[in-house]
This record gives sequence, structure tokens and C-alpha cells, in this order.
Amino acid sequence: MTRSTLSRPAPAGSGATPVPLLEVRDLKVHFPLRGGRRGHVVRAVDGVSFDLAVGETLGLVGESGCGKTTVGRALLGLVSPTAGRVRYRGETLPPRRRAPALRRAMQIVFQDPTASLNPRMRVGQILAEPMLVHRIARGAELTTLVNDLLVRCGLWTGAADRYPHAFSGGQRQRIAIARALALRPDLIVCDEPTSALDVSIQSQILNLLSDLQDEFGLSYLFISHDMAVVNHLCDRVAVMNAGKIVEIGPRDRVIRTPTHEYTRTLLAACPELRPRGG
Repeated sequence: MTRSTLSRPAPAGSGATPVPLLEVRDLKVHFPLRGGRRGHVVRAVDGVSFDLAVGETLGLVGESGCGKTTVGRALLGLVSPTAGRVRYRGETLPPRRRAPALRRAMQIVFQDPTASLNPRMRVGQILAEPMLVHRIARGAELTTLVNDLLVRCGLWTGAADRYPHAFSGGQRQRIAIARALALRPDLIVCDEPTSALDVSIQSQILNLLSDLQDEFGLSYLFISHDMAVVNHLCDRVAVMNAGKIVEIGPRDRVIRTPTHEYTRTLLAACPELRPRGG
């Protein structure tokens, strides 16, 4: 499958400093306040900055309404930033419409697979659609690629002929992951992909994401409110509160020795992760 033709990072051993896959600087997304005074806004994202390395999983964690989902949508061009800069492999992204190569390189898995999958399309059509739009394959080759995606994501080839309602929540999320993988992206924004699933199914989906990352060298921006889930999958953690990142660092450091009171509050909700003396 065709991958993004944008510039690549310096190869290992070249002596050059590796370029992050994604650089976000002072990202802001403000929404006009309906019914309020003119000029008043909701500061959903208010100056967020972070880097994401190739092959890394960064957990963006915080309570509902803190702005973390808006960050993910702004990176993909699904909402327009008010201010800030986003660079992908060293190249500045346009604030709104993404070029086809960028749309292939950056995909998303939404929280609710029931809402994100078209109920009027068979699973095979859902997985084939992005490859048809981007002219990756047709005919027998397309069928082979669809079947391969299903098997890689823990389903069976016969699933292609069924509609989404015929599957469980966990299976529907596997279909959503397969669709995100169809264009062989570099980056997948995972927006609370396990929060609507039973605990046992959550673990299966997290293991699937980890296996796919190892196989394809994916990078994840993993959005969650659950520190236990973030601890299972992420390399680094960025804690977000009221539109800002209040703490960021390696997973073990953030979980074992948090420096911000809000991080300690989130950890207190997960007794098995609560730091000693916290």
C-alpha cells in the first residue's frame, strides 16, 4: 500500500537529530460561547505543546471536558485551531484542509464504534471505501487487502459480508481499527477506544493495538480518562486539565512520582496505581 510521500526522519546512525513525527506548539482551539457576550469564548484547548516520536505512544489523559478530544480532532483537521503550530515530519500542517497524503498518514479510531461505522454498509465495504477513495486497490487485490485487514485485527474473512449490527462492541471496535489501518498510516489518534467496552474486552483491544504498533511501526496519540489503561499501553503521559497540559513525562515517572496535584487526583481514582504517600 502507498504510504505518505512526505519527508522522512533522518536514518539511525546518520548523526542528525531525529525529527519528531509530530510537533505541537501552543495549540489553541476556542469556540464562541452561544448566548453569551460577543467575544466570549470557551477555551477548549488553551496552549498545548508536545512532541510525538516515531513509534511512540503518548497518552493524553484527563477528565471529560478537559479538551483532550479537541486536541486530537485539531491535529487531524476535523476542527480548526484558533492559534498554534502543528508540524508533521518537520513540515508545517495547514490549519484546515489536509492534503491527501496527510489524510492517509494520520487516522483516527473513535470512542463509539457503533456510531462511527455506517450501519447501511457491509463491513467489507467499510474497509474498502478508504482504499477506493485513495486509489490504492480495486478488484481482486482490494478483496485480498480487506480480508487481510480482518484477519490481522482478530476477525474472520466472512465478516466482510455482514453489517456492523451483527457484531459485539469489541468486534465493532476491531472493525474500526481495521478501517484506520487500511491506508497504512504513520499516526493513529485513539480517542477513548476502550471506554465503552467491558474490562476483559478492553484488554484484548489494547493488546491488539500494541501488536499492530510492533508490526507496522505505528505511533499513537492515545486519548483516555483512565490512568490504568494509559499505564498499560503508553510510553509517555501528558496530563491535561482545563485546556492545558499540566504535567508530561515518561509513564513510570508520572505514575510513580507525579508532580502536579491534578495528576495525583487522577491516580487516586485508580487504587492499584496510586503512588506511595499519595
